[in-house]
Amino acid sequence: MTGRSGDQPPGAVRMTRLGAPVDLTNCDREPIHIPGAAQPHGVMLVLRDGQPEQVSGNTAGHFGLEVAQVLDGGLGVLLEPEVLERVQASLRSEALDDSPLFLLSTPVAGRGLFDLIAHRRAGLTILEFEAVTSGRPRVDAYAEVRRAMNRLNSAASLSEFTSVLAREVRQLTGFDRVMVYQFGEDGTGTVIAEERRDDLTPFLGLRYPASDIPQQARALYVQNMLRIIADVGYEPAPMFARGPEQEPLDMSYCVLRSVSPIHLQYLKNMGVGASMSVSLVRGQELWGLIACHHQTPRHLPYDLRSACELLGQVASVQVSARQEQLNQSYRLNLKTAQAQLVERMAEERDLLEALVGSDTNLLQLIDAPGAAVTLHGETVLLGVTPPREQVQELLAWLDTQPDGDVLHTTTLAREYPPAAAFSAQASGLLAVRLSRSRHDYVMWFRPEELQTVTWGGDPTKPVEVAPDGSDRLTPRRSFEAWMETVRGRSRPWQVEELAAARALRRAIMSVVLRRVEELGALNDHLERSNADLERSNADLDAFAYIASHDLKEPLRGLHNYSVFLLEAYEHQLDEDGAAKLRTLVRLTQRMDALIDSLLLYSRVGRVDLSFRPTDLNDLLRDVLDVLSPRLEQLRVQVQVPPDLPTLTVDRVRTGEVFSNLVTNAMKYNDSPQPTVQIGALRPGGRGDLRVPPGVPEHATVLFVRDNGIGIREKHFENIFRIFKRLHTRDQFGGGTGAGLTIVRKIVERHGGQIWVDSEYGQGSVFYFTLEA
Repeated sequence: MTGRSGDQPPGAVRMTRLGAPVDLTNCDREPIHIPGAAQPHGVMLVLRDGQPEQVSGNTAGHFGLEVAQVLDGGLGVLLEPEVLERVQASLRSEALDDSPLFLLSTPVAGRGLFDLIAHRRAGLTILEFEAVTSGRPRVDAYAEVRRAMNRLNSAASLSEFTSVLAREVRQLTGFDRVMVYQFGEDGTGTVIAEERRDDLTPFLGLRYPASDIPQQARALYVQNMLRIIADVGYEPAPMFARGPEQEPLDMSYCVLRSVSPIHLQYLKNMGVGASMSVSLVRGQELWGLIACHHQTPRHLPYDLRSACELLGQVASVQVSARQEQLNQSYRLNLKTAQAQLVERMAEERDLLEALVGSDTNLLQLIDAPGAAVTLHGETVLLGVTPPREQVQELLAWLDTQPDGDVLHTTTLAREYPPAAAFSAQASGLLAVRLSRSRHDYVMWFRPEELQTVTWGGDPTKPVEVAPDGSDRLTPRRSFEAWMETVRGRSRPWQVEELAAARALRRAIMSVVLRRVEELGALNDHLERSNADLERSNADLDAFAYIASHDLKEPLRGLHNYSVFLLEAYEHQLDEDGAAKLRTLVRLTQRMDALIDSLLLYSRVGRVDLSFRPTDLNDLLRDVLDVLSPRLEQLRVQVQVPPDLPTLTVDRVRTGEVFSNLVTNAMKYNDSPQPTVQIGALRPGGRGDLRVPPGVPEHATVLFVRDNGIGIREKHFENIFRIFKRLHTRDQFGGGTGAGLTIVRKIVERHGGQIWVDSEYGQGSVFYFTLEA
């Protein structure tokens, strides 16, 4: 890792580069964060526990001191005692880990003014000294960025925003050319905005291959947002260490880090004398760069660089927001179409028909001209697709692909060569796998889009053989615009579209599984019920006959004769006689309602329940929708939390429980603002709630609370008795008094319990559990 150099200072060891010599055959593996050298426009000094361990070899030119003198004397030979004390205090107090910080400007070794920048990396303190041009006023980074942001905020589009950004950075820095460079999904980069000197060749619109900025360089751009090369023709200043056991210095966050010789040659071939790059980061991904070029050497001081870095950070946030705004409209359309499709699947028994129906189908979900669905051996084609036979062959190929729920490509013919025959219909494929064994898939197709790409040089010749005829490769020398027509590629699939496809797969699988479970549960339930039904049918039939015929028929006769008498003889009777007849009519009507309630109660006890997982949020939406006219008439506020649990219950009967309790809550309520609250207390969240014996700890307790008239404690049990009312029959809308009895019956058939807690005049809370 280290080695002796013939011109190295006594007592110092020169740091050397790790690995093989770097050229374009291996530059993507070059360890650019440990170059072993610094750019010469400043001096780098490395301390461990306050003692010097490494220093760049250009101390004599800047400080008038030899490397060995600096390694022996450290900061004490560079700074005045008062300045040294301030620097040491800052190094002790500041948070410097991977965070370069400007400490101060100070004379060093009596040789002029230097900016001192410090950061800490892997236990080492790295100090960088940069010479300051005398007489130049300092730049207020915050003020400069605020001024620039006023103009950037007025940009109406992302394109206009990047153009203003390039103009503001050029005005701030004075570089000959400033570009905004955006990366594509394939790693290539395109110049999307440019500000330049009028005599320079424009680069706007040019695309550059991914190899121009290798992966490790991109990773470094995410870590350290700004990189500057003051003079492309510089001679690196090697790093020297005290002893031979030193590891190469990690310069990931160093301003003076020496850059790859391959990149320097690349810039020279472009005719660039100095450069600076500022990262534009979206999330944790490198979205693009602000790339600055100058024809001659140009050093940008710390304060200007800070302004540019701050502007890059603010612009990164703005770029992310504007990019998100561009995607938001399409994302909302996707969600709307997805919701409609899922609703259709829930309602339609035929899943295939739900997916390909005419009003809402797959072509409305994903922006593609063609789609295909294969379910249970049946294939349906929608829109512009390959011929049916070729779709079947494509399905067979999909079955051979590695496991994955969603497969997508914009160049299908590259991966499946027979697709070249139908590239006009399907150069792009988005496939959702439902079942490999049954060959069930949902697919979307996009046609070939001919593209004309303008490259910055021929991308098929990214390198050239060196002039001496050796095999060593050097960066390409030509950056003339080079046109290429791209075939066999479709418009790319957006991230939102891939997410919509995955969501559709989950919805389809949920529908399929639910129907399988329903059929299985129904089959088991029917088998268990047959014997019970056979034993009880005779008794039930007898009861139904008595209730519906032997009781209701005579009652109907009484009612009818009472009405006839009232109509025919009311004028012959005195007021007392007519009142008695009217009372008889009311009593027969009430008796009829009581018999109907009795029939309903008996039906609850004998009808088989259909247990299945039920989302109580969905169930309550249905219940409240039915009750909404009455709720609106009485101006009742209903409060329902969005996170009610999913319980295994009979959906219809549980709906009757909520409907009855909510109806009572609004009926028995004389508050100026009637309020009904529905909620759930999960296991461990009951607090001080008193529960009856037998309610299991693991049970979820549901409740319906109102601010109505309340119930006296002595009536807590009576209210659940059939036909028991606490008020006269005409108060609070009347009724038979069977509602709560039926509610209790339903709850008990679920294996649960119901009880009430109330304060008279203040309101009531009905608690219940449903244990299937």
